[in-house]
Amino acid sequence: MAERVRTFLEDAESFFERGRSELEEGIKRGDQYMIRDVAEKLWNAVVNTANALILHFLGVVPASHWELRKLLEKLEDVVEEAERLGFRDRYGGRERYLHEMTFYDGIIDVEMLKREVEKVRKYIDDVKKLTRA
Repeated sequence: MAERVRTFLEDAESFFERGRSELEEGIKRGDQYMIRDVAEKLWNAVVNTANALILHFLGVVPASHWELRKLLEKLEDVVEEAERLGFRDRYGGRERYLHEMTFYDGIIDVEMLKREVEKVRKYIDDVKKLTRA
């Protein structure tokens, strides 16, 4: 199980780094499709990170985003620090801004995306600290 948690976190780091590094290029080119793809990479980083968190504490990998949200809620009942860090709400925020607004709706707000990069970085870091991965 520990190896699978590490794999999720490694994938999260890879998605994050690709998204972060491609954002400036997409902005420079004015390429809305590249920027939307960046948002989806950042979103994938969050999903992989949440999967690692849930697997570490609950021993299961969610089968859907709905199940992932429900398990993050359950995690808050089991792990006090998870509730304090607001992983469920933070997951929902990244889903809204990255996956829905930017990727699906095509709303390109460069300043918001730059903030989202930092929020994704912190989400990954907080999960790594909590799981000691």
